[in-house]
Amino acid sequence: MEYAQLSDTLSISRIVQGLWRVTDWNYSDMQLLKFVEEVLSLGIDSFDQADIYGNYESEKKFGEALKLKPSLREEIKIISKCGIKLLSDKFPERKAKHYDYSYEHIVKSAETSLKNMRTDRLDLLLLHRPSPFFNAEEVARAFEFLKKGGKVLHFGVSNFKPSQFEVLQSYLSDSLVTNQVEISPFCLEHFENGNIDFFQKHKIKPMAWSPLGGGNIFNTKDEGIISCLEVLNRIGEELNCSVDQVVYAWLVKHPVGICPVIGTGKIERVKSAAKSLEIDLNLEQWFQIYEAGLGEELP
Repeated sequence: MEYAQLSDTLSISRIVQGLWRVTDWNYSDMQLLKFVEEVLSLGIDSFDQADIYGNYESEKKFGEALKLKPSLREEIKIISKCGIKLLSDKFPERKAKHYDYSYEHIVKSAETSLKNMRTDRLDLLLLHRPSPFFNAEEVARAFEFLKKGGKVLHFGVSNFKPSQFEVLQSYLSDSLVTNQVEISPFCLEHFENGNIDFFQKHKIKPMAWSPLGGGNIFNTKDEGIISCLEVLNRIGEELNCSVDQVVYAWLVKHPVGICPVIGTGKIERVKSAAKSLEIDLNLEQWFQIYEAGLGEELP
């Protein structure tokens, strides 16, 4: 397994195991523990969570599995996110979905994540989405408190644009180590909004959520995606690999160092993702996929 060095003191596996849908997998705690161990055996040591996943239940589910083998905590990297307040039966008093980056909420959310996942630290905490109501100074104060107490070791963001990233960074003494954004052949916006250039300029290795377009490569009626799939299938035949492997290989080939976050709970699909790191697309194949995603030839 390849690893991505996000900072001097943090590396993550090049493929990250996402746990967004873990509560939908219908695994017992022991079955989930076995899944985690199998994922680890492939060299994938990084697990992506968020406070809101599974209607605020995914972190607890993960924690119950880790409880069965506490020593496993020393072998894995735990990533989580905070900031979104969902409409939920867990919080009946809420009247609207909104973002909260107050000092109190960031600290409380991080501490709740620690409790839920039965750990004393998060390896990485991300702000889940940029907010139109954002006090960078207050966020920095929360980060400083969590870092000083050893509760969070590193910080980053998710879905931020370059200017939003720079605003927050200007208030921090430590560097933000990553930005988790949606990247796939079906979502090329970060090649167009300046983020990919920004990542390369500042040597930031991004994480890519929804690398398979939310699973659309397996079941879609979207004509644009179907057209892109034709190219992916053809290249898969050329390289003797599956379509999902072509997509992962396309992502990791980019020199910016993209780390795909996979969302499957099926170990065979995880194995397929891990094997994709052995596939080497040539440059022309990479651009064929990019053009298929654009839906038009490059100028």
